[in-house]
Amino acid sequence: MEVWDGYLADGSLAGRDLYRGEPIPEGLHHLVCEILVRHIDGDYLLMQRSFDKPNYGGCYEATAGGSALKGEDKFTCARRELLEETGITANELEEIGCYISDNTIYYNFLCVTDQDKLSVTLQERETIAYKWLNELEFIDFINSDDMIDDQKVRYNNYFKKMGYIRK
Repeated sequence: MEVWDGYLADGSLAGRDLYRGEPIPEGLHHLVCEILVRHIDGDYLLMQRSFDKPNYGGCYEATAGGSALKGEDKFTCARRELLEETGITANELEEIGCYISDNTIYYNFLCVTDQDKLSVTLQERETIAYKWLNELEFIDFINSDDMIDDQKVRYNNYFKKMGYIRK
């Protein structure tokens, strides 16, 4: 069973363990890291979720990511999730946002990579395909109904700052 650290809304450790699949007690949060991947040529990576996933199965998402395991800080979690879900090793990550929901603290990162685009790997039971979009295609994607609404909300400030959100 996957074990997570419990956090308070201010991001401090609560001293309680949380377990995947069990309800998160009121007032506690778990930590999730999401990584937006941009190639040095300006293209953005999209990963297609497995059709077996209970939420958004078959949809393309603009991030790799997942829950921090017990004892992981946000950077360790982000690097691990990125490697597991894409095969990309992140030497540097830029924190580009934080979003707090009723029981989750989402840290958003940008990874700029020079890794061969054809070397992206898929994670069994998680992802089934990937594609790279140039900047204009990416802007069209995030302004369409194809982007997962929850991700759009969590990255909204970054997308606005970059001028990617259309009115």
